[in-house]
Amino acid sequence: MPHDTGGASLAEPVAARAPRPSASTFLSGRARMRLRVNEREHEVDCDLRTSLLDLLRETLKLPGTKKGCNQGACGACTVLVDGERINACLALAVQYQGRSVTTIEGLASNDRMHPLQEAFIEHDGFQCGYCTPGQICSAIGMAGEVARGVPSAVTADLSSGTMELSHDELRERMSGNLCRCGAHNGIVKAIQTHFAREDRP
Repeated sequence: MPHDTGGASLAEPVAARAPRPSASTFLSGRARMRLRVNEREHEVDCDLRTSLLDLLRETLKLPGTKKGCNQGACGACTVLVDGERINACLALAVQYQGRSVTTIEGLASNDRMHPLQEAFIEHDGFQCGYCTPGQICSAIGMAGEVARGVPSAVTADLSSGTMELSHDELRERMSGNLCRCGAHNGIVKAIQTHFAREDRP
């Protein structure tokens, strides 16, 4: 799964978006950072080694993003940064100054669940629920990749202007998000159903 662990596109490096830390900042090992999380601005004083995951959970008290393997292998910590999915456990918080981070808590609107959250409930796309926030954020990011024409390892026609989110295509694109309960069939069904509804005229 094409998770972006660096947090920056080739066209627009992080250095162009975030203020350059001073020499004194590096010597102190701490920095005052500004981040936009779930449409709210936050200013925090943080150790430069703090991961984005720990900043969200421990500093901003947003426990929806889960810490699973803490090695970028399970996908439980998946969040969206400027609409693209990343593993928050592999990202340093300082990299994301000035960028927009969305966690599972930020998907609901006016106390109503996101339609994909509702689809997970409808199709039993979870059991214990620990991986579910990462699954949902990842699926939203995945849909954006499909819309931009980003291919996966199983995409048959790289020249096609549109991509069909087939069963195999979806499973490949979501392969970085593991469910230890084995609820993958429900997860796939929930994602397929939700995006099929979105594609209807």
